[in-house]
Amino acid sequence: MRLGGNARYFAEAASLQDVEQLGKWAKEQALPIITVGGGSNIVWRDEGFDGLVIADCIKGREIVNKDGNATVKIGGGENWDEVVGWSVEQGLSGIEALSLIPGTAGATPVQNVEAYGQQIADSLQKVLVYDFRDNTFRELTPDQCSLSYRNSRFKDVDHGRFLICAIWLKLNRGQMSPPFHHGLQTYIDQRGITDFSPVSIRRAVIDIRSAKLPDPAKMANNGSFFKNPFVPQEQFEKLSRQFPDILNYPANDGSIKLSAMWLIEHAGFKAGYRDEPTGMALWPKHALVFINEHAKSTADLLAFRQKIVDKVQEKFGITLEQEPELLP
Repeated sequence: MRLGGNARYFAEAASLQDVEQLGKWAKEQALPIITVGGGSNIVWRDEGFDGLVIADCIKGREIVNKDGNATVKIGGGENWDEVVGWSVEQGLSGIEALSLIPGTAGATPVQNVEAYGQQIADSLQKVLVYDFRDNTFRELTPDQCSLSYRNSRFKDVDHGRFLICAIWLKLNRGQMSPPFHHGLQTYIDQRGITDFSPVSIRRAVIDIRSAKLPDPAKMANNGSFFKNPFVPQEQFEKLSRQFPDILNYPANDGSIKLSAMWLIEHAGFKAGYRDEPTGMALWPKHALVFINEHAKSTADLLAFRQKIVDKVQEKFGITLEQEPELLP
């Protein structure tokens, strides 16, 4: 969002040795640590951070097991979309629908990135982390990562404790099968696409995302600013009686996932909405995306966020949850 205060110290970690040395140095100086990837899913507070920010810049990608399918090892600092493109070039399926998501590979388990029917939890085998609490490297299984909808232990109970140095993904040499996620299915149906290879699906997802989402390098944004809320069946039935066209998707646990974008739009904030007092706006092609037009502080962004949260709560009785991390 190009907002927020300064960090006291900043360093890039390009190797495991860098991570270990920085962790020990920060402990000697009694400094708190924040680790980041590309920074695309972070909102920084105005007061800044009186500690050390470490950017994960560890590179590397390789196929470590070619038996039948394939296991790939990816450095935590690798550009995620470049990793997806590379995997597709290898004829591998499993992450092609996660194309054009900004950020680094090491950040993908942090919020268990998901899009168009795929999520990291489906392919993650293990992660290599550095534990700043114990000053040790550890390997964690997916279960130990506590992955859930847009969340994990890295973002929740163990926030700031680990830096993800590498991830291992179990991919396959097949392809996705219909029916697809509704947005992808619509694109495929409209164009009569019958090739569902990783290359074809990646191309479709890139087209979809490029058409509706701003490039963070050109327009300050965090992508989707709110998570889609889940409500119990009983609450959904009450809402649907009052709002028959409310956009919803049944979840595996019996709850109902609602569209945060639909809620925002029907609370009076259509795509393209501009809030002059704060300098914030909604992207003209997607009401779930905040853009910074001329905001001067994170306080402006949070004031705009609260306007939307309050209106949605007032109209639907649902409290939207912010997706980007608010740090420190």
